Amino acid sequence: MNKFILSIFLLTSIFSTTKIWAQNGELKIIDVPELEEIMVQSEGDTLKVINFWATWCKPCIKELPYFVNAQNQFPEVEFIYVSIDFSENASKAEKFAQKKNLNPSGLFLIDDVDYNSWIDKVSPEWSGAIPATLIMKDSKKYFYEQEFHEGELEELIKQKLN
Repeated sequence: MNKFILSIFLLTSIFSTTKIWAQNGELKIIDVPELEEIMVQSEGDTLKVINFWATWCKPCIKELPYFVNAQNQFPEVEFIYVSIDFSENASKAEKFAQKKNLNPSGLFLIDDVDYNSWIDKVSPEWSGAIPATLIMKDSKKYFYEQEFHEGELEELIKQKLN
């Protein structure tokens, strides 16, 4: 019984910490339903760019400056960065993201290592490879399982804004 009470206490602490992070604009650890909520919230005329990345993914790291440039160039676009690092590496992912100037209010880490259970919810086209980017606007989804190069993301955003 004591282990059960301790487990409940620990889970409550974790959820409370996650909510505090959300309020402070830092990395937020989310689960699959919360990811789905983020994607549903994007319906409407606001363009949303959701990038899936990890600190151990070299192509992800290579393309991040292009996302930051686009983030600065298009303030009307909502940029979301979803790390697929393990949750025990959350502080490493957060420090890395801060160093790279990723949007702190749109910084998440998905805490579900069973990727096959949720990647189809992002896009049925997704094999699970990263980097991957989902662009959403007006209930339309555009999925890109690729590494972006200089100027490509900006051009794509311009097309989607028009």
